[in-house]
Amino acid sequence: MSDDLPALLRANFSALTLSALQCSRLNSLATERRLARGRSLFVQGQSTAAFYGLAEGEIETRFTAADGSISVLEHVQPPQLFGLAAFATGRPSAYEALARRPSRLWVFGPQAYQFLMDEVPGFARALLSEFAQRYAGTLGLLEAARHRSAAQRFGLALAQLARERADGPPDAEGWQAITATQADLAALASLSRQTVNTLLREAVVQGRLRSGYRRLWLRS
Repeated sequence: MSDDLPALLRANFSALTLSALQCSRLNSLATERRLARGRSLFVQGQSTAAFYGLAEGEIETRFTAADGSISVLEHVQPPQLFGLAAFATGRPSAYEALARRPSRLWVFGPQAYQFLMDEVPGFARALLSEFAQRYAGTLGLLEAARHRSAAQRFGLALAQLARERADGPPDAEGWQAITATQADLAALASLSRQTVNTLLREAVVQGRLRSGYRRLWLRS
């Protein structure tokens, strides 16, 4: 079995453990898929027959409005699961997913999902917790977009990214590494890239944040 499949599940559900037998069974049910740069995984409005885990590369999720304008929702980085809501609810996807770079994904279809739900203790609870956190984050950002300042929305988006994409515990100096880009922050906070750049520079000067290539460090 590829070592990155159980690692991907652990990265998204830290309390979940699989036995060697369960790993072997899941390996026989989940499949790998590769996407060339610019290729779509699924399009907006399409019913999806699986959810996905990104092992390598980068996936852009984006929404196209009725007037043709495109809003980037997220730049998915490995190891991250996505497409859960559309698959679990059986509803058409609200967004398109396409590869920004050559990407390798794990595809979890109905059989893999049924196995995880029925045969892996703790998966259903972990999935429910994940949905609850995403829902709470969405509500917080919606409330912030309507009633809070740009700086407050920026802070809420940073906090959500820290919850969802933390690269392990903070280091000895209290810096928490987060796999995220300025575009991710802008999309989550519903702010322009220019505003996010300004707020990032201010946070760096204040010693609260450090910024690197596709990586942020937040002082805890």
